[in-house]
Parts: sequence; structure tokens; C-alpha cells
Amino acid sequence: MSSPHAPTPVPPSTGAPAARARQGALGPGGRWLPPVAGLAAVVAGFGLAEFAAALLAPGASPVIVVGSLLIDLAPAWLKELVISLFGTADKVVLIVCIAVVAVVLAALAGLLEYRRPPLGRFLVIAVGLVALAAALTRAGAAPLDAVPPVVAAGVAATLLTMLITRLHASEAPAAAAEAAAAATGRPASVTPAAASRAAMDRRRFLAYTGAGAGIGVISAIAGQLMTAGTRAADAARALFTLPTAAVPGTPVPAGASFDIDGLSPIITPNADFYRIDTALAVPRIDPSTWTLKISGLVENEVQIDFAELLALPLEESTTTLTCVSNYVGGDLIGNAVWLGYPIRELLARAAPLAEADMVLSRSQDGWTASTPIEALTDDRNAILAVGMNGDPLPLEHGYPVRMVVPGLYGYVSATKWVTELVVTRFDKETAYWTSRGWSEKGPVKLSSRVDVPRDNATVSAGTVTVAGVAWSQHVGISAVDVQVDDGDWNAATLADAISVDTWRQWRWDWPATAGSHTLRVRATDTNGEVQTSKTADVVPDGATGLHQISVSVS
Repeated sequence: MSSPHAPTPVPPSTGAPAARARQGALGPGGRWLPPVAGLAAVVAGFGLAEFAAALLAPGASPVIVVGSLLIDLAPAWLKELVISLFGTADKVVLIVCIAVVAVVLAALAGLLEYRRPPLGRFLVIAVGLVALAAALTRAGAAPLDAVPPVVAAGVAATLLTMLITRLHASEAPAAAAEAAAAATGRPASVTPAAASRAAMDRRRFLAYTGAGAGIGVISAIAGQLMTAGTRAADAARALFTLPTAAVPGTPVPAGASFDIDGLSPIITPNADFYRIDTALAVPRIDPSTWTLKISGLVENEVQIDFAELLALPLEESTTTLTCVSNYVGGDLIGNAVWLGYPIRELLARAAPLAEADMVLSRSQDGWTASTPIEALTDDRNAILAVGMNGDPLPLEHGYPVRMVVPGLYGYVSATKWVTELVVTRFDKETAYWTSRGWSEKGPVKLSSRVDVPRDNATVSAGTVTVAGVAWSQHVGISAVDVQVDDGDWNAATLADAISVDTWRQWRWDWPATAGSHTLRVRATDTNGEVQTSKTADVVPDGATGLHQISVSVS
């Protein structure tokens, strides 16, 4: 039986007056508690989801599947804007943005559950359903991929309900006293016993909140450690020794590289090689399970595993790769020594039908590229690569097997983690980027870049070395010219060429005079074509224009 001096508690759900009383009961220092409850619930949910993903479905981490879905749904102009602003850090930026949005939604869920239950739970469950849809619609999805997002939503919604209920309990005596005071006109009062119970409930709320967040963080760390410890691809790559090339590549001539500080090296180190793809999490493929299937418009379907591929006479070649998103003067380009097997030989086994004009390559993560079949069957060295600069392919560059095709932008050729080649036709199939408005065939455009001096640099008057690289893959560079301000074009000195499939360094000694100057560069290919000065965006088939820099001479 209640004490005659104790106020009668008012249930939290009695309407707007009670809601106002609850908000007042929090006090200025307690308004952060509902958002914190939302954050703790979401951290617990997603942490346990990461643990479940590591245990049951390594590719179904909610953050990764939602991020991958956003990448797929984003319009081309937005992707190009992100790449132009952040370059190869685009995925880090996306993950940070997802984390920020998750924090905002978690805090909002806490506020909604506190003020308008059960709207907070509904918001958490709605986000979980988005993650569930993303997990089940990704390439190669399996039933167990549904577990992590279900765990995330279920744990977050349950814990949120518990925390907000405990928070309401801690405020009930004060809220009831305020409600009674408003109804009777008497001063609000709370008995010592009720105040003690409220303090205990507040401490329990804080304890449960901390425990929930702590469990989430520990679970997420444990999930990452479990995943790292069980990745067969990492272990297999660490133990893998590249076979010796049966057909060695053309040696890099001693005169192919100028010794100039700031000039791009003729061979790009693996760690510095650009990476642009749609894989938010790098696919990890156990090479013992990898196979490549060739099907479609062929007389014979072909399937080959990793051991069979390595047993073939592998060839070495040096090839420059370029991303179609590379703006004029950009750095989304690199040159490497690749080891692999000619794709034309495997296609010959399959015997494509005469009507075929395209090969649709598919990555393990579902990404596709549409390559003109002649680029894979002519004399260029289009290969299934297993090695890069003397090492096994780095995981982020396609281990265990990727495609390297000279002369084409990567979006129509450079499929990483490749698992399938479908011989087909352009009028029957579209690939990831061509279905988003990019051109079908994507030949690399003639271009050049100034590396030294840097844009907006200050140099001393006198002889200044201007240097850079020029490229026209599978055509080759025959000349490079440099212009100062709007003056005459000056012939640069070219380093020796490795082959028509690689970029070429150039240099010019500039008799610099004091003042501000603009330097421009243009290249000429081996067919006599001069690089155009007409400016074009990267969409739909690569940027054009002349790279120029500003230099101050003192």
C-alpha cells in the first residue's frame, strides 16, 4: 500500500502532459540521455552483427552491404564527383559518411523512442530492413547473409526499448510530482524513498547503456579478429610463389627513366598503384576454390582452376592501366610488369561463334565489364594476370586473378577477382558502367601530364627542368611538346619506350624568366595524331584537353 505522502506515479504513455513532464524531469543535463541510449543500442546491434557476419557470413557485414548498395545506386555524376574530390580515398570517405549517418539516425531513434514510442524502434527496424535487402540482393548472396542485418536490427530495437523504459522509470517520481502539482496547484514534492529508487534506476540505465555499447565494441573487434584469422586468401597469398615466366617480357631499357625528383617512376610500385573499383570490402578468394568459366556464344564451354592456370606457359608484359575517371593531369594511371596467361588462348579453346562481338567479364563480387572481343583475341597482350611487379597480385588489385587489357580503360576491361567470361554481343548485354550511361568500348585517349614542377610551384630563374609522362596505350608516343604561356611549342626529350602499351617519360629544360607563367603539354602518338586541346569531361568515355600548370619564377 502506498504511503499517503508519496505521489502517485504517472504512466509515461498518458499523453502530451506526461510527455512534457518527462522532458522536464530529464533536466538540462539529462537531455543527452535518449540519444546516448540510441547510440548504445545501435553500437550493440551492429557490433554483434559484425560478430555474426564473421562467424556465419563474412561478406554480409551490414556496413559493407549497405555501402555497396549505395555505390550501386549512386548516379554516375555523384561517383565522379566523389572520385574527383577524394580520389582513391573514396571508400574511406563513404565508410565515414555511413558512420556519421548511423550516429545521427541512432541518436534520432533514441529521441523518438523517448518522446513518441515506438517510433524509435520502427526507425531501427527500417534501417535493418534496408541492410537485409542489401545483403540478400548482392551478387552471390546466400540465406545465411540475412543473419547479420537481422541481428543488428533485433538487438538494437530490443536494447533501445529496454534502455528507454529504464530511463522513464528513473524519471517517474519527478514526472508524477510535476503532474500532481500542475493538477492541484501545490508545490511538487518527491519522497526520499522515491528519489532513491529514481537514482537507482538512473544508475541502472547508465550501467546498461555502457554495457550495451561495450558489448557492441568488443563484439565488433572480435569479429574483425576472427575474420582476419580465417581468411584463407591472405594465408594462401602469403605462401604463394609466382611461377617463372615461360615468355619473359621486354626488359625495361636503361634509358626508359629519367632521374628527376618528383617525376613518376617508369614502373609504379604496387603500394602506389591507383585503385578505383566498386568493392567496399576487398573480396578474399581462396585460390584453391577459384575457377574461371567461359560460356555464352561458344562451341565449347571452358572451365579452369588456379592450379591449371599456373601450369600454363605464363607470359610477362609491361602495361599501363588508366581509369576512365582520370581527369586531365590526374593520377589515376599506373604502369606495372604483369605476369599472366593470354586470354586469346583460352578463348580459342572455347571457339567463339562468328556473331559474338563482346566478352562480358564478371568479378567475384558481381561487377561486370564489357570488352570488345577483338581486344581479347588480337595481338595485344590481354592476359589473365596472377602477378604484379614480381609479386602475387595484391588483394586489392584482384588476387588471385584479374584481367589486364592494353589500350582500354579499366571500366571495360580490367576486371579484378575475375571468375567468369561470357562471350556475347553488345546488343544483348550491358555491363556495370555501360548500363549507367558510359560508352561501350572505351579506348584509352592520347594524353600527357606535367609532374615537375608542381602546379603553383615557385622556382628560381634560369634553367628549370620540366618533366612528366605521356601515354597512348597500344599506340605509343612519338613526341611531346611544351608551351610557355601562349608562345611556341618546344620539343621535349623522350625517354626510351618500353613498348606501345606503356607510358613514356619526357623532359624539357626551360630557360625560365622572372614572373608568373603557364606551362602546357601535348603529346603526339605513333600514328601522327596530336593530343586535342578540346576540353571534355570524363563522362562518357574519358577526359580530353591539355594539362597546364601555373609557375612563379623568382
